[in-house]
Amino acid sequence: MQKKLLPKGFLFDFDGVVVHSFKSHGNAWSSAFKELFHQEIAPFPKSHAGKSPMLIAEYYCSVIGEEKRAEELFLLKDIHLDTHFTIPDLLPGVREFTDFLTAKNIPYGIASNATRGFLKNSIKHLYLNFKNYFGVQDYDKPKPAPEAYIKLAKHLGFTKTDFKDIWVFEDSLTGTKAAKLAGMVPIGITTQYTEAELKDGGSALVFPTLLEAYQYLQNN
Repeated sequence: MQKKLLPKGFLFDFDGVVVHSFKSHGNAWSSAFKELFHQEIAPFPKSHAGKSPMLIAEYYCSVIGEEKRAEELFLLKDIHLDTHFTIPDLLPGVREFTDFLTAKNIPYGIASNATRGFLKNSIKHLYLNFKNYFGVQDYDKPKPAPEAYIKLAKHLGFTKTDFKDIWVFEDSLTGTKAAKLAGMVPIGITTQYTEAELKDGGSALVFPTLLEAYQYLQNN
């Protein structure tokens, strides 16, 4: 039986797909919030998973009626994320997947709503093979707008006619919407949402981690 053709390209979200970074971001939000407001931060709401740091800052500030200081918190959190950098936990299958794509000469990269500095530090400390990556500062409109994935795809040399043959790995409904709006194929990773939730959000396929996705591609 002849194997199916592989997608033309693979785009990856970062948090929840390549790494588990809740601890990294959580520590930075908590310490920045405490420095700014001298009190403990509210629990992180699942509804904000995958959203831009500015929207998350606005949420945290709204809890205590300090919406006007959201940008101040956003900027301070970015400083804490860098100066108190916590290496995120690598999720299964990342090295196998990138080695596979490199061997097949298939373009790939990261488009994340995390900051570019956090991506750079994480890739460096985890020795990951990602040469192409974009962070939230690189977009005019972060996810759920499609700009992040469109910009990365074009950077990798793809044209709009290729987009339907590009897989996008996402763990959030925010990112899944961005991939759909870009005209690409969302593939879900169940680190935050269930398989049913991701499929309802538009994911064509769903895997627990990139390891199972890599195994699927090898066997099809």
